[in-house]
Amino acid sequence: MSQFALNLKKLPGISHLAAINLLDGEGHVLATIENKPGSQGSLSVYNHLAQTYGAITPDAARKGLELFCRAQRRCARSSGKASQYRPASGLDRGKKTLRTKHVFAL
Repeated sequence: MSQFALNLKKLPGISHLAAINLLDGEGHVLATIENKPGSQGSLSVYNHLAQTYGAITPDAARKGLELFCRAQRRCARSSGKASQYRPASGLDRGKKTLRTKHVFAL
C-alpha cells in the first residue's frame, strides 16, 4: 500500500461531500474537487486541510504536499502524482490563501 493510501486512512470521511470549491480572495471559484473516483483522495486531503487550517494557506499547502508525496521533488517529477493537488501546490511559495466552500451531498 502506498504512503498516500496509508495517509488517507487517517483522514476524516468524505461521504457527506459532493465537492469542495477553492475560491480566491474575491470569491471566484478557481477549482472544484469532486467526490468521484480518481479525485476522492484529493477531496479527502482538501477537506482535512480546510478543517485543520480554515483555508488553504501556504502552511496548509505544504502539509498537503506532505500528505500527497514523501518528497515534493518526487511530486513535481512524477506525471499524474498530485495532479488534483496542483491548484494549491504553488501556494507554499507565495502568500496567497484560497478559501474553501464545501458542497454537501444530498
